[in-house]
This record gives sequence, structure tokens and C-alpha cells, in this order.
Amino acid sequence: MEKTIDLGFTKLDMERKERTGFAEVVFCEGKADSHLIEIFRTLLKKNGTVLGTRASPLQAQKIKEAFHSASVEYDSVSRILTADSAENAGCKTKRTGLIAVCSAGTADIPVAEEAARTAEYFGANVERFFDVGVAGLHRLLEKIEGIRKANAVIAVAGMEGALPSVLGGLVSVPVICVPTSVGYGASFGGISALLSMLNSCANGISVVNIDNGYGAGYIACQINQLAEGKR
Repeated sequence: MEKTIDLGFTKLDMERKERTGFAEVVFCEGKADSHLIEIFRTLLKKNGTVLGTRASPLQAQKIKEAFHSASVEYDSVSRILTADSAENAGCKTKRTGLIAVCSAGTADIPVAEEAARTAEYFGANVERFFDVGVAGLHRLLEKIEGIRKANAVIAVAGMEGALPSVLGGLVSVPVICVPTSVGYGASFGGISALLSMLNSCANGISVVNIDNGYGAGYIACQINQLAEGKR
């Protein structure tokens, strides 16, 4: 297999799965329709499957129109776009382990869903625990036993970003924190939540960038595979 395919406007990494365990993913936002279609065409031909993040409804429609024979799915909440060739249909990797995806509030769900769907695409079982923020701590405590069953926990929160600190003191597995841009003016587009998470006194937590559900899902999958002895 070629190491790189040069399309002129991009260079696709065709050995990434062999090196890292996960094939190249397409960040759709900002890409021209013609470029996005050609990227999907090339990756579908080589890998049989493609994951796209931050896709708009219009981009999803363009991909569906361009690949009639492929199975194309789009989730408008997470903005996750996937395509599977006809040959690859029904050949999904069997899901293993468990990742818990927790959102502090309902407004954090789009980022949480991006994390959840990324993890599912890469072969992890995912259980969602939405709207379990610290404003009503009983909601989290009612679900904590289920969360503790996971190999990794993703905590998605905006506002003051307190959920990960609480979870860090309640579970024995790594907690991946995702600050979101949800909040009023003093949240500064997620910077307040980011700083809260970075300054947390809880052990066993790490932080990804603001609204980066994909990054959290990816890391959680790596942890999940290690826990299941898959790496």
C-alpha cells in the first residue's frame, strides 16, 4: 500500500492505521465540496470506510449524492458523517469494552455525541449519561455505579466545568475532560471551563481542547483497547 496519496490539495496518510491502529479521519469543516468528495472517494477505495467530523448538513448531502452505492450516515447533533463501501457493509469491527460518556447539561450533548460516536466507530461499546451535572448532584450519584463499569470516562461540561473534578474522585479509571463553549459571557467561549479542568485537584484526569469531542473519543478508545488487551 502507498504510504501517501497526493491529491494536490491534500496528502492522505494511507499507513496511519498500521502505525496507530486507527485510519485517517476527515475534518470536514471548511473544506470545499469538490475536495471533500475526492478525499472520501480515495479513502473509501483504500479503506472501505471513512469517518468525517464537523460535517454540515449540506456536506453530508453532497457525499450522499456522490456515493449512491455506499452506505452514508449523518448525525446532525454530533455532525459525524460516516461512509462505508458496498463491499464493507456489514463488516464493522465487533465492539468491545465500555466507555462512559457523561455530559453536564443538555447543551453539552452535541460535543458528548461527537465523542460517543467516534468511540463507537472505532470499536468501543458506549453508554451515555447525559445531564448529570453538579447543579443537581443527585443525578450523577444515581448513575455512578453504571459509570464505574467503564474502562474510561469522558466528562463533557461547559459553564464552570466542575463535572470532571467530581467524577475524578468517584471512579478508578481515567477521566478525559472536554470543556465546551457553552455558557454566559464570563465563560469566555469555554476558556473558563478549560482552566477549571486544567486546575482540578482531582487525580487521574486529563483535558482535551474546547469542544473536542472527537479527541476525547479517540483517547478513550485507546484506553479501552489497553484495558481489553486489544493492543
